[in-house]
Order: sequence, then structure tokens, then C-alpha cells
Amino acid sequence: MHAERTHMIENTPDYCTIEAAMEVVGGKWKMAIVNHLFDGTMRFGELRRAMPTITQRMLTRQLRELEADGVIRRTVYAEVPPKVEYDLTEIGENLRPVAGLLESWGEQYRRSTAPTAR
Repeated sequence: MHAERTHMIENTPDYCTIEAAMEVVGGKWKMAIVNHLFDGTMRFGELRRAMPTITQRMLTRQLRELEADGVIRRTVYAEVPPKVEYDLTEIGENLRPVAGLLESWGEQYRRSTAPTAR
């Protein structure tokens, strides 16, 4: 986890565990990235193609944060050109049930807010 967030969590006695989780996986892209990695190891380009609306810069930033927080692992192979792969750590794998619940909730929410035909 990023040093400033770790410090905040450790030094705030009533720091909400939901807040702690959202610090790590909150935002538009992080759970989407994790969800793609449930299928297995992926390279940057594969993730980029799987998520066509994310910018390269944002994907890079989100991957770095997920790696720093221990959710994903980045493996660099000494090849030319360099080969980089991403996969989930044990902590990342533990998000699988959370992702399933969020997916179900998202489907219910989408149905409940869909405009009704008139």
C-alpha cells in the first residue's frame, strides 16, 4: 500500500475498513483491471485491448497503484523488447467474491435505472 495511505490507516483508530478497501480498489478502473486478471496473466497490450476506453496513461497509473498496494504482481522479463506481465497476488485473488457481488449489484442497478419504454 502507498506509504501515505498505510500511515493514515495505521494511525487512525476508527479508520473505517470500507474506506481502507476503497483506498486500494476504488475508482473507475481498478476493479475492472482486477476482473480481467481473474482470467489469468496478461500483458499491458492485452489489458489495453480488453479495456478500450482507458487511456494508456491511466492504465499505467492504475497498474502501478495496484502493484504498490500488493494486489497485482508485475513481472519483467529480460528480453528485447522487454516483456512485462501482470497477474494477481493472493490478496488480489481474494477480491474474486467482491467482484462477483459488485457485478451482480451493477446488473441490478442497471435494470432498476433503465428508462422504461412508453
